[in-house]
Order: sequence, then structure tokens, then C-alpha cells
Amino acid sequence: MSTRAQVRFATREEGVSFSEHPNAIHAQFYVHYDGYPEGLGLEIAQSVNEYGKICNWEVESLDAKHGDLEYIYYVWQAQNKSTWISIFEVNGHWCEHCENYTQEDTCIFVGKPSDLINKYKND
Repeated sequence: MSTRAQVRFATREEGVSFSEHPNAIHAQFYVHYDGYPEGLGLEIAQSVNEYGKICNWEVESLDAKHGDLEYIYYVWQAQNKSTWISIFEVNGHWCEHCENYTQEDTCIFVGKPSDLINKYKND
């Protein structure tokens, strides 16, 4: 299934909400398929919890943009703090009149990897 997604890594910082896109990210990857939470989301959470490998990610420049994304994931990390994950469903469209892309994303998940596993494993 061609459910495209980006996975971004951000630093946990005071005053930065997990339910909003951060201003700065440190790494970004593009995933061509199975980007839905029950697929990619579980892979990310299980990798964090069990130190597993994840395949089929492409490293991207930090400013790469896509018009075909369905999900954006953030993995929030900092020294001596627990890892959290945010998932945004991408709600974007191309304007036929001005030919600009408008994106208004919806945060559909915020929590620890174990919370993501509990929410999506049986879905």
C-alpha cells in the first residue's frame, strides 16, 4: 500500500508541545509505503522499545517537502528523558487557482512508544 510518510527527529525541549510541529528537526526520512500508524507507527514504537531495525527509509535533507504525504511522525528525544512520538495526519491540497500547496495537519497521537503499541497493535 502506498501510504507515504515522513519521520522526523526532534529534541524534547521545555515549552515545545508534542502536538505541534516543532521549528527545528535533526533528521528526516521518507517512507514510500505502509506509513499508516498501524504499520509504520508500530514499527517505530517497537524499534524504540526493543531496539529493532527498520527498513526502507530514505534519508532526506531537512528542508525536503512532499505533496504526497499522508502522515508525519516525530520522534522526540533528549538525554535522560523518555522518548515520545507524535503522529500528524496530513490534510493538504493544491489550490487550482494560485497553484500553491496548503497543508493543515491534524495531530492524531501523542505518547510514549508503549502507548502507541497499546493503541494501534490490535487495530
